[in-house]
Amino acid sequence: MSDPSHMRPLVWERGALRLLDQTRLPQAEHWVTVGSVEAVADAIRTMQVRGAPAIGIAAAAGMAIAARGALETGQPVDVALEHAARTLGRTRPTAVNLHWAIERALQEARNASDAATVVERLDRLVQRIIEQQLTADRALSELGAALLPDGARVLTHCNTGALATGAYGTALGVIRTAHAQGKVAMVYVDESRPRLQGARLTVWELRRLGVPHTLIPDVAAAALMARGEVDAVVVGADRIAANGDVANKIGTYAVALAARSHGIPFYVAAPVSTLDPHTPDGASIPIEERSFDEVRVVDGRPITVTDTPVWNPAFDVTPADLVTAIITEHGVLKPPYDEAIRQAAAAATE
Repeated sequence: MSDPSHMRPLVWERGALRLLDQTRLPQAEHWVTVGSVEAVADAIRTMQVRGAPAIGIAAAAGMAIAARGALETGQPVDVALEHAARTLGRTRPTAVNLHWAIERALQEARNASDAATVVERLDRLVQRIIEQQLTADRALSELGAALLPDGARVLTHCNTGALATGAYGTALGVIRTAHAQGKVAMVYVDESRPRLQGARLTVWELRRLGVPHTLIPDVAAAALMARGEVDAVVVGADRIAANGDVANKIGTYAVALAARSHGIPFYVAAPVSTLDPHTPDGASIPIEERSFDEVRVVDGRPITVTDTPVWNPAFDVTPADLVTAIITEHGVLKPPYDEAIRQAAAAATE
């Protein structure tokens, strides 16, 4: 991964998935190989791989691994795939790309005539999703970069680069492209507590890409806007409901409220696979709650009374009326979002 323009944290090797372990960054670039459904599920659950699009790729790989394992051991492939779908589907309930990829794999299997064909089709599916993600990332990044002014000072939350998509990046892809065009003066990176994806991962990517950046505490975002230091906010999404409500890393909603208060455009960059026209609104999106110790413990050290009650949602929902535009590979969606999302989702299936 010495060439920053080709950061690929996921490599599919027909029967096994190689992952850059994101829990070890930025201190170590450690690769792991996962070759079973349970190992893929564990990698998703423990966030060795994370980011909605990258989770989708990993889930498709898990389904392909299940099919190959069944063929090699003489087990019914359809039974193995149903088990894999249940196992993988429980890992991260908020990210719609996970379920989208599982359903694509099941559909490929239904269209195959025999077990060997299922294996071959799913092997190709994983690589196809990776290639499609790269194409989508680059397309939406070009569209998003066009929205930023020259000399843009951009604030972003969480991590939305190659690490999160397995390809080029969504919100961070927009920033990458705008920087390549000479339009970015500074990127302000929220820490993104409690798992610090901004501090650990986004800073790591921006440093490799040579993009000027400054890390800020999450609680400083509004104050920075009040100083007139932010021209635009660009974030990603884990699920976008039919009405345009956006589920993203916890803390996104607060950033959107601050942006609205200060008259700053708030953009969401996400591929159409993140659109969920079957979920009517944000209140209907399942929100994952994670371990108490993500909040009570930092770097292995308790920072509070050890049995302190904790509420630790991984995501929050930003209402559609706070979103200036949703940037997809099929175009920039503007309000009213219900019709725009319906058309974009339909176009993606044609």
